[in-house]
Amino acid sequence: MDHRAVKQAEKINSSNSPVLQYCGGALSPEMEPPKLLWVKENLPESWSMVFRWMDLSDWLSYRATGDDTRSLCTTVCKWTYLGHAHMQQLNGKDSRNMETCGWDDDFWEEIGLGDLVDGHHAKIGRSVAFPGHPLGSGLTPTAAQARNFCVEEFISISNGLPSSDLLFQELGLVAGTPVGTSLIDAHAGGVGIMESVPESGSEAKENDNEAICHRMALICGTSTCHMAVSRNKLFIPGVWGPFWSVMIPEYWLTEGGQSATGALLDYIIENHAASPRLANRAASLKISMFELLSNTIKTMIDELKSPFLAALTEHIHVLPDFHGNRSPIADPKSKGIVFGLTLETSERQLALLYLATVQGIAYGTRHIVEHCNAHGHKIDTLLACGGLSKNSLYIQEHADILGCPIVLPRESESVLLGAAILGAVASKKYSSLTEAMKALNAAGQVIHPSKNPKVKKYHDAKYRIFRELYEQQLSQRSIMAQALE
Repeated sequence: MDHRAVKQAEKINSSNSPVLQYCGGALSPEMEPPKLLWVKENLPESWSMVFRWMDLSDWLSYRATGDDTRSLCTTVCKWTYLGHAHMQQLNGKDSRNMETCGWDDDFWEEIGLGDLVDGHHAKIGRSVAFPGHPLGSGLTPTAAQARNFCVEEFISISNGLPSSDLLFQELGLVAGTPVGTSLIDAHAGGVGIMESVPESGSEAKENDNEAICHRMALICGTSTCHMAVSRNKLFIPGVWGPFWSVMIPEYWLTEGGQSATGALLDYIIENHAASPRLANRAASLKISMFELLSNTIKTMIDELKSPFLAALTEHIHVLPDFHGNRSPIADPKSKGIVFGLTLETSERQLALLYLATVQGIAYGTRHIVEHCNAHGHKIDTLLACGGLSKNSLYIQEHADILGCPIVLPRESESVLLGAAILGAVASKKYSSLTEAMKALNAAGQVIHPSKNPKVKKYHDAKYRIFRELYEQQLSQRSIMAQALE
């Protein structure tokens, strides 16, 4: 969510480098090159001192193994590395510690970061590997001891008495334990959920390599990532990718996203006058504020004689771009809009604003799905994981607004499952990431869209207004720019 590098992103995007076509046509300020350029321009002393630049997931695996082999996932999705340069190196023997050949040196030179090319890209990665491939000689003795010490200290504070040796055995953290090349957290969620489909009625599709191409994974928490894969590379303006083999081997990844979803709902609630009262009531009832708001919304249906729940927001419309638009518009300068405010400060009014914001986020997802399908995808099923997937109102509104079923996984922590799958593949428990996904992914509840045609008509109308709100913003932005000339 760090958007300090907006100006640097604009500068980079003016370069028209060939690598930009694999990022939806433009780099986001959330990606590494703009952030690196920001550090170089604003913190020159720190820049001169840096030994390595790493993503968090690469840093963790490096600390665990001492092996500075980077993940194809992080380097391609965040650093502009061209992973398809390794299309002939998919088998296990070739894919470990592959020398980097996908960096575009001209790109780094042109944007003012040519020093990152020095030493065969020593600071940003000399070698890469496919996710799940074993790193180095596994967990180093130092890393194993460090982890053991930290947990031992915690247990000591808790007045536990296990010895160091017992603790070591209980956790299984022994030197040499295989460590798999990492994934970005959201992509780990994709690995943990993309094969979580019901068995009944889909057997024919499951034997078809194209079946997975009809799904989109929503990893929804503070922000939301929208993951879809295809057999062929699809260039989609404003949507990140296509990224080859960064999540699922031999598939091209399309990655949409909304920069603030859970964070936006928190903001809407916490900045409303009724928030303190709501928090106190939720605490007394021992439920979350989200659950209390959902309950309030349900009681309002009869009180206001609304034909259905969604219709309560007839007069409130929200454009959820409070932290810019990551996709499909790719406009980090876009702003949020709330249409229909009054002087009312009640919990009921907050409930309506909350519902309208949930709907606005779902319209954003619909925009991403429609945009992807217009450019070659055939998405007809969503799979959701992350904190917001546990919010039944949030999921049902998404199903109704998109008009397609949403599958929830049996495993509630799909990101952690995806990380575990990497370890399982690294330990040779499974021969491939795909095999492990099919063995360990499992479907839970399926949420179906409303069959009421009036609900569809209503959401189609609100979606039209949703799209118009951004167009109006562009017009107003132009008017003000002219006024300041």
